[in-house]
Amino acid sequence: MLPAPPQQIQAERMHVAASAGHVIRDATASGGRALALSGAATLRVRVGAEVEASVRVRSVACAGGPRVVVTIGETRVLSARVTSRRWVTLKASASVLAGRRTLTLRVAGTRCRRALRVDRVTLAEGAQKQRTIWVPSPTTTWQWQLSGTIDTSVDAQMYDVDLFDTPASVVETLHAQGRRAVCYLSAGSFETGRPDARAFPAAVLGEPLDGYPDERWLDIRRLDVLGPIMEARMDLCRSKGFDAVEADNVDGYANKSGFPLTADDQLRYNRFLAAAAHARGLSIGLKNDLDQVAQLEPGFDWALNEQCFQYDECDRLKPFVAAGKAVFVTEYELEPAAFCARAQADGFMAMVKRLELGPFRQPCW
Repeated sequence: MLPAPPQQIQAERMHVAASAGHVIRDATASGGRALALSGAATLRVRVGAEVEASVRVRSVACAGGPRVVVTIGETRVLSARVTSRRWVTLKASASVLAGRRTLTLRVAGTRCRRALRVDRVTLAEGAQKQRTIWVPSPTTTWQWQLSGTIDTSVDAQMYDVDLFDTPASVVETLHAQGRRAVCYLSAGSFETGRPDARAFPAAVLGEPLDGYPDERWLDIRRLDVLGPIMEARMDLCRSKGFDAVEADNVDGYANKSGFPLTADDQLRYNRFLAAAAHARGLSIGLKNDLDQVAQLEPGFDWALNEQCFQYDECDRLKPFVAAGKAVFVTEYELEPAAFCARAQADGFMAMVKRLELGPFRQPCW
């Protein structure tokens, strides 16, 4: 099936508040009219689940030029200063599998009136689908190692390793062996030893995690603060060549976080993470957060759980199995004989690991 032709939205069809901008005559615009936007103006356009967008803009006489910030769904996909008085085209793309399907263009960094002119917005629906995101199959063998030197001799099709501690050369080695690599990052907690620790202001740091005194829950309501940090982490994940993301500690609302987090707060944050991963061509797994599996499964590509057999919680993961998605399970205190037969019957890829998550493993397959 051929993709639908691009949709062009001309200036006269765009709507913003009268105080922020309005349509004016502009002989250089493609339709003879342009939308003149002042500082702090916001333009919104509805988009589909998969979209490539381009915005034709130019600056007018204003010191420094305005900054254009484009968000698709809940993911910021572009931030650029426009200084040219000739028309330039800014491009962005994203997957919006859940939540608000809106492209938002915001003008920032200027107090000048009518500092930015917008000629048109072009939307190419479905273009992102041409970019393949790797997703593990339900029978993918795997290794999970977050401590020690990565042992690339373990027989596994997928390696889940630490984002910061794993150099790109290890990812290259895994790819050369025909394997896939998942970057582990904590999306819901602050870790003191991480290289970006200074980016987290004290206001978003909550109570310590149970058993981990150097790790603190995050105020996931503050997407204005945490969003750019997590996007930067996923940018690093992509730049190192990883294929997927494991975002840990995404159930803060169900723990003593130090903040009045709600289930809706968690759903919003987790969906933001999924959209950010997909926008970067990465698949993402839902880590634990069993109470929200039904709501989140459609936006996540696979699941990873700890100790669901020990706590008799594995039935909650069935929506992933029913959707044909992989479910990876790790047990720390059970022997393989206590759960492997059921794991195989349930369609889970399960194994025994030690808590330090070194090279050791006892797989059920």
